[in-house]
Amino acid sequence: MTIANHTPNPARNPVRHPERNPERNHAQTVLKAVENASAASRLAASWRRSVIKHGLDPEQRAAPERIELREVAARRDRLGRFMEVAAPKLDTLFQMVGNSGCCVLLTDHTGLILDQRSGDGDADTFERWGLWSGANWSEAAQGTNGIGTCIAEGRQVTIHRDEHFFTRNIAMSCMDAPIWGPDGQLIGALDVSSSRADQTEAWSRLIANVVAQTARQIEMDAFRAAFPHARIIVAPEERTEGAMLLAVDADDLVIGATRAARRAYDLGAHQHITPRPASDILGRDTTESALDRAERAALKRAIARAGGNVSAAARDLGIGRATLYRRMARLGMAETDAPATKVLRPSS
Repeated sequence: MTIANHTPNPARNPVRHPERNPERNHAQTVLKAVENASAASRLAASWRRSVIKHGLDPEQRAAPERIELREVAARRDRLGRFMEVAAPKLDTLFQMVGNSGCCVLLTDHTGLILDQRSGDGDADTFERWGLWSGANWSEAAQGTNGIGTCIAEGRQVTIHRDEHFFTRNIAMSCMDAPIWGPDGQLIGALDVSSSRADQTEAWSRLIANVVAQTARQIEMDAFRAAFPHARIIVAPEERTEGAMLLAVDADDLVIGATRAARRAYDLGAHQHITPRPASDILGRDTTESALDRAERAALKRAIARAGGNVSAAARDLGIGRATLYRRMARLGMAETDAPATKVLRPSS
């Protein structure tokens, strides 16, 4: 299908005038932007994908296709605990925006809606629009829209009213943020869509910030749930999108990282990362060997547990007192270090 095939034919609609037909006006605006190769905005790029890559027509009227509920349930099951982790955050988000004519949607990585929250007064509108469980809102199916474009570009987006591709969708405003799974792969999108005709772009930006924060909270909770026995380190963030978390095992090896942390520390985008010492990744002092650092830490912990009593610490370690002193000396731990590690007890 060529772009020219979408050009309106005045002979077919002789009594219509663009200024009196906002939907036709919108379709013409979209197609002109697609034809204009110099249009370099992200919105124009998405419109162009909708026409050229996906073969869509902005005047198509069909509602989004919906799969059967048993298939929706199967897809939810495949995500395991993620759906359980996300549910409380969806509830909280809906409590914040539901009274302003908004619905809250959670999709999988294909753009299929798996969960929703909407008020009784707005439910019929959202279902008629296709903002309902089981509906496919991928960019390939619905052109430029909050869910599909967020997933296609892997970034936070706001598609406000006539920024949508289909004319049937220009009454809605959609604020979306991607959610990255514990393996660093895209797991879905969080969406807030509004049915309010008077919703301003400023209000949309405000909601978009809340959506992004909620998506990050879901990502963090899902990551912690995926590594229940690991120590979770929150890495320093420098204006990065997404949660910066590392999962560290008992041997101080990083065994998991969020997408943002993988990118920041060059850990690779593959699902499984090669374990690396946390001290190496976080840039700690490496002038001594890792074994020496680990041994010093073990000795200090043993002495601390023994309340500074070196003899008791040696017994707990299963070595002689003289051996412990030799190891302390080799590691630069003077005998006077031991009393400094004593646990302070409140006076009676």
